[in-house]
Amino acid sequence: MAEAPPFPSPTKRWHRTAQPSTSPSRPELSARGKSVIVTGGGSTGIGGETARYFAEAGASRIALLGRRQKPLLDNKAFINNKFPDVEVFTFSTDVTKKSDVDAAFSQFAGTGKINVLVHSAATIGPKETVADADGEKYLEAIQTNLAGSFWVAQAFLHYAAPDAVAITINSWGAHLSLNDAFSSYCVAKLAVYRLWDTVALANPTLSVFHTQPGVVLTEMNLSVGGAESFKDVKTDDVSLPASFNVWLASPEARFLKGKFLWCNWDVDELKAQAKEIEAGTKLNIGLVGWPFENPS
Repeated sequence: MAEAPPFPSPTKRWHRTAQPSTSPSRPELSARGKSVIVTGGGSTGIGGETARYFAEAGASRIALLGRRQKPLLDNKAFINNKFPDVEVFTFSTDVTKKSDVDAAFSQFAGTGKINVLVHSAATIGPKETVADADGEKYLEAIQTNLAGSFWVAQAFLHYAAPDAVAITINSWGAHLSLNDAFSSYCVAKLAVYRLWDTVALANPTLSVFHTQPGVVLTEMNLSVGGAESFKDVKTDDVSLPASFNVWLASPEARFLKGKFLWCNWDVDELKAQAKEIEAGTKLNIGLVGWPFENPS
């Protein structure tokens, strides 16, 4: 059920669970015949739930990447049990290591191509502000997040189909400063946004999307106290970003390529603004008021 946005939003309706228009059962969102690779694809997070939604949408092959083998195997078992026609592969992968990433992408792609990437792996880093943080830990967290995105992007470009989709799970931290906590994470996420933006500019046939997935109580979120520890913060169901990611991989969402998107935004309202969004800089991260909007 939709509600009013908690702060200014491009849509009047705000969602905390999967939207009807992002349902993987819709024929328009079919992933049949697609090869999908998901980092952070274990059973405990947004990536894992996204993989399950792509299985429901009919994806032919799904690769689950993550550092820990057990959550990957648990998710594989879940998908195989519910969607036996889907081939599921697991790769124990540290995305900050080029050798791990290259091996996983190479083995999964084989002689074929990858149609969809969902990059969901990340680390939080220190909570402290710039004034109080341990400098080594602060910089290490930035490097870890950026390295993971760099190696994944490089491998994806090598094996991506000409019209492939890359969905990068980002954060409100790249979009705006809501508080003074987790400064290192916010810096890293803005750097990751710009990295993938350069990928999109250099490869115009690909569709790259950046998303704020909502406030979901994932294992990573809970490891730093959980969103509920912050005053007045409401949480979202993991179905919200998982289904939104399936929608983004469909032709319906092509008008949003290159944009920064909050999964809470109403899909039908975004579609009604398609011409305006596609023609200008709306939903891009940049300098407010410049470049000027396309006058046409």
